[in-house]
Amino acid sequence: MAACALRRGLLSSVSKYNKKHAHRILSVADTSCGFEVYRARIQCRACGLSGGVQQRRFMSSRPEGKILETVGVFEALKQHGKYETGQLFLHSVFGYRGIVLFPWHARLYDRDITPPISDSKPEPPGAHGSKEVKGKTHTYYQVLIDTRDCPHISQRSQTEAVTFLANHDDSRALYAIPGLDYVSHEDILPYNSAEQVPIQHELFERFLMYNPAKSPPFTARDTLKAWQEKNHPWLELSDVHRETTENIRVTVIPFYMGMREAQNSHVYWWRYCIRLENMGSEVVQLRERHWRIFSLSGTLETVRGRGVVGREPVLSKEQPAFQYSSHVSLQAPSGHMWGTFRIERTDGSHFDVRIPPFSLESNKDDKAPPAGYTF
Repeated sequence: MAACALRRGLLSSVSKYNKKHAHRILSVADTSCGFEVYRARIQCRACGLSGGVQQRRFMSSRPEGKILETVGVFEALKQHGKYETGQLFLHSVFGYRGIVLFPWHARLYDRDITPPISDSKPEPPGAHGSKEVKGKTHTYYQVLIDTRDCPHISQRSQTEAVTFLANHDDSRALYAIPGLDYVSHEDILPYNSAEQVPIQHELFERFLMYNPAKSPPFTARDTLKAWQEKNHPWLELSDVHRETTENIRVTVIPFYMGMREAQNSHVYWWRYCIRLENMGSEVVQLRERHWRIFSLSGTLETVRGRGVVGREPVLSKEQPAFQYSSHVSLQAPSGHMWGTFRIERTDGSHFDVRIPPFSLESNKDDKAPPAGYTF
């Protein structure tokens, strides 16, 4: 069984995949704003049988103007090994179309798994709990997002997840690369397409070339290899932290951005990407954030505020996830962050969801970060 994909909608769960049959991926050409729920029937090209689809998607208040069209054929999920450069995919949570640029091998520190004492990551000073967490190697991918899908996922996931510091030492300006994301291996739903340019993104043809003799038929250009090598210190995904509280899972990925001099002192910058997922069936809403930021210089800062990045997202069975990025600076080369999100239930009661503690580490070979991307 495979799933029907909405071009302008979101696909968050797929029924069991039958590797013996190939299925067309159907897509929605959106002529209005918003999303619609489709209970589509998919016909197997091998056996001609139709099957039901289990799916969760955004609802729309304007269901008119939707046209289904084929965008490709699902491929078997990779239970072992990794996806190659040029692999087309649908994001299993946010539903956008994308293409793999290259993999990252990260250390996943999952606090939901009780580890042995050895090979564990210690708690930062003052963090909640005393559990040590064992790191496990996990594959993530640097990907391009189809720009046609970006406007329709912007309320659930930021599409400018990669930022760079400006080259000016006294500047706080940031440069963003739109439509560049990090995707976990299990979030990849691979498919293939007969189109030579199946993804619309300004970097697609700069980074990739069509090669029908290869599988997948898109190979890396020298510009992609050079760009990856040049920007490796600022793109590299090394640690991922995860913890679940009352069916709300929080995943944090920190990135070091570089150092700048300001008022005769060194300021170190990091960005961090956070994803909240509702693993249960109860509808909840994020109301407040509470951060504790510890610096190696000995300072401990507390930050409280409404929502995150100006939003108070609702997490439901239909829209289970929200992802955003933010930034933090310290006047020391390392530190730690941890905290909680205040979550509200539909009956008005609240509970706190723990944000797993994570380290802020600077690169020892600190070079000047690039401004945006260059070729």
